[in-house]
Amino acid sequence: MSKRDYYETLGVSRDVSDEDLKKAYRRCAMKHHPDRNPGDTVALEAFKECKEAYEVLSDPSKRRRYDAQGHAAFEHGMGGGGGPGAGYADMGDIFGDIFGNIFGGGAAPGRGARRGADIGYVMELDLEDAVGGTEKQIEIPTLVPCAPCASTGSEDGRIDTCATCHGRGQVRMQRGIFAMTQPCPHCGGRGQTIAHPCKVCHGAGRVEEEKKLSVKIPAGVDNGDRIRLAGEGEAGPAGTPPGDLYVEVRVRPHAIFQRDGDDLHCDVPIRIAQAALGDSVRVPTLAGETEIRIPAETQTGKVFRLRDKGVKSVRSRKPGDLYCKVVVETPVNLTPEQRTLLEQFEATFTGENARRHSPRSSTFLDGVKGFWGRMVS
Repeated sequence: MSKRDYYETLGVSRDVSDEDLKKAYRRCAMKHHPDRNPGDTVALEAFKECKEAYEVLSDPSKRRRYDAQGHAAFEHGMGGGGGPGAGYADMGDIFGDIFGNIFGGGAAPGRGARRGADIGYVMELDLEDAVGGTEKQIEIPTLVPCAPCASTGSEDGRIDTCATCHGRGQVRMQRGIFAMTQPCPHCGGRGQTIAHPCKVCHGAGRVEEEKKLSVKIPAGVDNGDRIRLAGEGEAGPAGTPPGDLYVEVRVRPHAIFQRDGDDLHCDVPIRIAQAALGDSVRVPTLAGETEIRIPAETQTGKVFRLRDKGVKSVRSRKPGDLYCKVVVETPVNLTPEQRTLLEQFEATFTGENARRHSPRSSTFLDGVKGFWGRMVS
């Protein structure tokens, strides 16, 4: 089942402000919270969808990627801790998100990422490039290490352990019968504090940048194939390892061929005379033209198989086949002479002679007569 649009999940428009987005998330989360709907699995799934949607749309960088590429931008997760749909967060995270809003805290990012976020990129290719392999240059918006502070986030290089959470990044709170773990309000869950944040990245250790990459596409890729570029995703916070880039291939429709796995299919138009008398016809293949022999009395729809003229995919040891389907064309834009010749030709099909020369038409007409006979009996 396809995943719902994040904006639709939260019931907001695509130009929603940050403040209205937060309000919509609170309404959605409160409505479907497990405490309000004990044992309701539908409400639980809706609660998870609200949380996932807000995690993406509340982050400016992730929201830009989502607006540009949809769910494909995060199909491989959003960082070391897993991305949207990667699994259900533990109950401490859930109660921290919801009750933090109720008691005025506000949702926080969690326990801190161990690596940068993965990035999804959709690349459209012509069939020729997908079959033969190619190299493409792409540009992606991503987060890269901040050079002035060496990705530390500190202007002077000094980073202190948070005195509130003692480096754990979380604090424990008691609300009635509930014991809740929340991101530390002092350090924002990082476990560290910076007295003099870098003026370029404002303490984040990362800056947004258009990154240019060269991607090698192996021969034989097909729709839906993914290419992983390790370490080419977003830079991790505070110098942690970067994520990966996943390039998903989409092959454009081709003017001649239709691909089915390792096989190719194409239509080969021929004239009536060629079909009736037989002929040799030139047909295209990925390696150039070749010739097929059309036997006399060939009917439209006849398929000719050319072995090993298909695609050798990235997972195949040998190429597939090419299937050429004959399509007998009705002539158009006839000259007076051609029309006269056809009329004379048609006049030769009379009585039993017509049945002998048109076996399929005769079988069809006999079937129609039998059908009507059964209808009126």
